[in-house]
Amino acid sequence: MITIKRYAAIDIGSNAMRLLVSNIVEQEGKETQFNKSSLVRVPIRLGQDVFTVGEISDENIERMIDAMKAYKLLMKVHKVEHYKACATSAMREADNNREIIEIIQREADIDIDIIDGKKEASIIASSDLKEYIATDKTYLYVDVGGGSTEFSLFSNGKIIASKSFKNGTVRMLNNMVNEIVWIEIEKWIKTHTASFDEITLIGSGGNINKLFKMTGKQQDKPLTFLGLNAQFSMLNKMTYDERIAELGLNPDRADVIIPATKIYLNAMKWSGARHLYVPKIGLSDGIVKAMYYGRI
Repeated sequence: MITIKRYAAIDIGSNAMRLLVSNIVEQEGKETQFNKSSLVRVPIRLGQDVFTVGEISDENIERMIDAMKAYKLLMKVHKVEHYKACATSAMREADNNREIIEIIQREADIDIDIIDGKKEASIIASSDLKEYIATDKTYLYVDVGGGSTEFSLFSNGKIIASKSFKNGTVRMLNNMVNEIVWIEIEKWIKTHTASFDEITLIGSGGNINKLFKMTGKQQDKPLTFLGLNAQFSMLNKMTYDERIAELGLNPDRADVIIPATKIYLNAMKWSGARHLYVPKIGLSDGIVKAMYYGRI
């Protein structure tokens, strides 16, 4: 007997919004499967508003409403049974976030939960990481977003430390990450990884997925520090327009990919990690699984 359920997750990030529709396949005697049915990404850069002027602009509120109405219709077409919409760093800090939540509830009939950095890290970390984490090794999990970066340290298959920092790609583009934040991240990573002989990085987020895809590597093969540093140098030498024209990057990816790479390189340097694995996971995957298992 096979049962198929359809769940959806809406991830309202600082750089983009995503709708993930997932088919959940239940079969007696077998592990539940989570299969991506559809992923729709809309490049609404909320962080650009919030991190510079403190609130989301009228224009972007209208774009959010339109996107949410479209998401609502897509969920209807896919016959989605349950959904969850989670907003992260930009919405957390927007002075008009409550007003926006009310407007979207009224206009698009979608309820939005604003989650804090710790909750965000735990949702992502609980997604599919167990498949990649060997119980006898130590991993630093790094999820780089537009407004914040979440770090989680795993040892013996369990989270032993987790922290969210206000250091994301959109903030960096706007020169809104001061040296103190970098010092705090360096201190946190070095303090929590010092007692372990070998650390492996696991990265998630749209930028590291794109960087990994550009290498042509198989999914189970890692990026190396030297390889990632070479990519960083190559991207840095190109203009914004060249990254779009020659590498085929989306306009809203072609600028943030450089600060994202810097965060991953620093995380590898400060933890002493030589390898970085990039599983296809993210907040939206974590939301679906957290809903299914009753964690949110």
